[in-house]
Amino acid sequence: MSSHCQSCLSQDDQHTPHNQGPQSRRHWLGVLGWPHTDPWTFLRVPQPRPPTRSTAGLALLLCLAARGAPPQPRGFSQDQDASEVGLWARANTSVLQAFWCPPARPMPRDQLSAFIRNLSSQQVALRAWQLSCLANLAAQQHLQGDFQLHPPDLLLFYNLDQVRDTDCRAFTSRATQGHMELLTNLPDQRAALQHTAWACLGGPHLQLSASDLEVLGVLVCDMDASSIAAADSQVLENLGHCPQLTTAQRVALNSLLAAGNTSLGPPGSWDLEGLQALGPLATYINPHLWMQVPEAASLDFFRSVVAMCREGQLSQREARRFVTSFLESKATLVSTRPKRDTGRTCVGGKVTAATLRDDLFLVRYNCTQLESCLDSGVLKAHLDPLLQQPLPAECQRVVKTKLTQVYPGGVPEDQLRSITSLVYLYSAAEISQWNITSGATVLALLASDVALENQTEAVLQKFLDHNGTVTGALLVAIGGSRLCWMSPQQIQAIRPSELRLAGALDVSRCPQSHKNLLFAKAREAFGSMRTTTAAYYHSMRPYLGGAPVEELQHLAQANVSMDIDTFTNLNPSVLQSLSVSNVTTLLGQNVGDLQKARSHPAIRSWLGSLNSSALYKLDLALGTSSLKGSTGTAYGLPDTTSPTHHSSGLLGSHIAAPTSEQHSFHSLPRGTPASGCGAPSLNKVKIF
Repeated sequence: MSSHCQSCLSQDDQHTPHNQGPQSRRHWLGVLGWPHTDPWTFLRVPQPRPPTRSTAGLALLLCLAARGAPPQPRGFSQDQDASEVGLWARANTSVLQAFWCPPARPMPRDQLSAFIRNLSSQQVALRAWQLSCLANLAAQQHLQGDFQLHPPDLLLFYNLDQVRDTDCRAFTSRATQGHMELLTNLPDQRAALQHTAWACLGGPHLQLSASDLEVLGVLVCDMDASSIAAADSQVLENLGHCPQLTTAQRVALNSLLAAGNTSLGPPGSWDLEGLQALGPLATYINPHLWMQVPEAASLDFFRSVVAMCREGQLSQREARRFVTSFLESKATLVSTRPKRDTGRTCVGGKVTAATLRDDLFLVRYNCTQLESCLDSGVLKAHLDPLLQQPLPAECQRVVKTKLTQVYPGGVPEDQLRSITSLVYLYSAAEISQWNITSGATVLALLASDVALENQTEAVLQKFLDHNGTVTGALLVAIGGSRLCWMSPQQIQAIRPSELRLAGALDVSRCPQSHKNLLFAKAREAFGSMRTTTAAYYHSMRPYLGGAPVEELQHLAQANVSMDIDTFTNLNPSVLQSLSVSNVTTLLGQNVGDLQKARSHPAIRSWLGSLNSSALYKLDLALGTSSLKGSTGTAYGLPDTTSPTHHSSGLLGSHIAAPTSEQHSFHSLPRGTPASGCGAPSLNKVKIF
C-alpha cells in the first residue's frame, strides 16, 4: 500500500470492546444467544463518536477506492494476498463503519469474506444503505452459505430464495436477531422474512413454543396480544428486544406477568434480581401490578433505575415511563388510606441538596409536595441534580413554573444547559427571551430527542441572532434530523464548507421541501467534486432525496449503482419521470432489490405509472415475471402498505402490522442518541 494510504491508518485508532454490563442483568438472554447480551442495551444512551474518527476511516476508504486496492496494515506488502485478507480481518471499527460500495472493481472473495466476518465479530452497526449493497456483493461472491459467521443485520437483506431448506431454522434464527427497523424501506423483504420463518415452523400456529420463539426472534414484535398471551413464557426474551410495545402488547405482557407462569413467579414473590432480569420490559409494568410487588424489592428496583438514568445508561423516556407507573401505584395506595387535609403545606420537609441526591427522592416527594417544598434558592443552586431525576411530566411542569418565577426575563444561558429534559415545554415566544451565544448550549438543548420542531427552529434562531455559526461539528452532534426542523432561512445560512465538514447527515425523514433545499445546499458544498463520480456520489448520496430528474439521469449515466434504500428516498414526483432504462441503469448491480421494495409507496407509484411494454422490459431486467400485475398492484406477497397486511394470508391471523405507535421510539434515524436523565455531556464533542 502507498505511504499516502498508510498514513490514513492511525496506530492508536483501536476498537474498544463494548461494556456488556452486569451479569445479573444479562443472563436472561443466554437461551437465544442474542448478540446484545445486556437487556438494557436498547435503553442505553449511545456515546457520540468523535467526528474525526469516522472522517479518518472514510478518507482511508476513499483513498483505497481510488487506487483499486484494499487497505493494509503497516509492514504488509502489496504482493502478499494473505496480508490483504488479514487487514480486513483486523480493520478497526472506524474503517468498517465507513464501508461503501463504489462502482469500481469488486473486492476479491477472500477479502470480502474477512471483512464481513470482522463486522460480525466486532458487532459493527452499518446502515441500511450499506447493508443492502453489501448483501448483493456477498451474493455475487456466493458467501451466503457462511451466514452463521455474518452479522444478523446483514442477513436481513439476503435473498431468502437462496436459503436452503436444511438451513431454514438456523438462518432465520440468526436473521431475526437483527434490527428490523433497517427494513423500513423494504416492506416486501420484511414480509418475505416472516413467510420464511413460518415456513421453517411448518406454518402459522397460535401456541408458540420456546423453539418457535427462537426462530421468530424480533418478528414477535409484530405479534398481536392474543398470541403473546398464548406463547411460551420465553416470549419475554423476544419482547425485550422490541423497540416499542403497542398498547395491546403491553396489556398482554402485564397479563402474562400477573398470571405468574414465567420464571419470575407471581408478582408477590418478585425480587430485585428478577425485576432486573426483565430489562426494558420492567418499564411497561402497570400500576396495578406494582401494587402486588413486595415493597422492599420494588424500592430497590426504583433506586437502580434512577441510578442508571443518572449515569446515562437509561433513556429518560423509558425511565420516566417506569417512574410514572410506579408512582401511580403508590398514589393509589395512599388514596385508599385515611386522608388529612394538608393543602399546599410542605409535609416531608424542605428539599435540600442532600434530598436531591436520594434515589428515592420522587417516592418521598410527589409533584404536589415538590411544588410546596422546593424553594427558589435550592432550585437555582441545584437545578442540575434535580433534573437528573426522571421527573414525571406533572413534576416537570412544576419545575418550569418555578423557573419562570425565578427568572421572569428568561432562563440564563448557564442554566439552559441543564434543562434539556424541559425544552419541549417551552414555546417559541418563551425561547425568544433566552440568550444563546454558545454552540455548546445549542448542543445541550438539541442533542437529545426531547426538543421538537418549534423548539429546534427557535433555539437555532436565538443562536444565529447572536452571530452564531452552525458548524459542521455542531451539525454532526445534533444530528441530521434537526435539519428537517430548521427554517428555509436557517438552512440557507449554513456555509457550504460546514456542510462539507459535516459529511453524510441522515435527512431522509425531512419533508420534501426541505430535501430540495438541502440538495441545493449540498450541491454548493460538493459541486466541485462532480468530475470525480465516485467521490461526488458518495458525498451527495444522503441529499439525493431532493435531486431533480437531470441529476439522477446524470448519475445513471455514470453507473453509480445506487442502493435501494437511497432509491426509495428519492422525490416520488421526480421518480415518475424516470424510464425503466434510467432506473435499471441507476441501480446497476442493485436492480434486483426492487423486488424487496415493490410495495414501498414511491416504488409502487412508479410501477403503476408504467405501461405493459415498460413492465415487460423491467421483468426481463430482473429475471422475473411477478414484479407487478397489470392493475399496478404487486403480487406474490401480501399488500405490505395496508394497515392490516399481516392479518391474513400466509402470515396468519396472529401477526399484526407494525404501527406508528411501535415505531415512535425510533422516529429519529438509527444512531441518534436518546437523552439520559442528566444534561448531555459537553466535553465529548468539540463544537468549535
